[in-house]
Amino acid sequence: MEVENNNNMEYEILKIETYENIALVTISRPEAMNALNTRFFNEMDAAIAEISEKENVKVMIITGEGKAFVAGADISEMADMTIEQGSAFSKVGQNTFRSLEKMKIPVIAAINGFALGGGLELAMGCDIRIASSKAKFGQPEVNLGMIPGYAGTQRLPRLVGLADALLLLMSGNMINAPEALRIGLIQKVTEPEELMDEVMKIAKTIASKGPQAVKKVKYVARKGLLSDFEKGCDLEAEYFGSQFKNEGEEGMKAFLEKRKPNW
Repeated sequence: MEVENNNNMEYEILKIETYENIALVTISRPEAMNALNTRFFNEMDAAIAEISEKENVKVMIITGEGKAFVAGADISEMADMTIEQGSAFSKVGQNTFRSLEKMKIPVIAAINGFALGGGLELAMGCDIRIASSKAKFGQPEVNLGMIPGYAGTQRLPRLVGLADALLLLMSGNMINAPEALRIGLIQKVTEPEELMDEVMKIAKTIASKGPQAVKKVKYVARKGLLSDFEKGCDLEAEYFGSQFKNEGEEGMKAFLEKRKPNW
């Protein structure tokens, strides 16, 4: 498998590689359990922009190096912030994770270890979450007299329901991978040594489908969550129709002719 190293920017925290049409972003700050700081957000913004420009990349994967996916925000950077600085730091993270969410291509979180605080918020900004059986999840901000700052109070209830979200948000407790799977926070649990193989398998499956169809599914589904049902259905009908005499024409012809589509 050919690996392309991207050198458009000097990354200190992120490692970016391309495996054929799949981009792998590894958060590499293991000595700090991959804690999120200002440098991380700057690099992630750059990575999102860089990968979004690559027409050949169809799926993006995010994972962590070492024992953590991301163990939270960097408390040493936040401890002396003023109220205004704290609010600004919250908006920085919210904007980065919203940009991640708004990428046209699917983004998969390969959760190798601790996904706590900002780490869980990062994972929730992704479209799909696959976790190692050793992964741990939580929003422990209340343990520090804080609340989530990167849209955790907004995404978590939308993913798992209000009561399960509030239990995590108000208790500050960690849950394991089976419990995260049960409440719908993640989609699959694997053995640690099988995590990246499984995530890559899922990414390859998605990458093999109609690329415009995949992007439109993501857009319409996410847009529909922020709208009412009828408006969501109208949007679906519009985008469904847009695939005729387009990618869908080739896909349906290939099906009838019993051959693989030429995307």
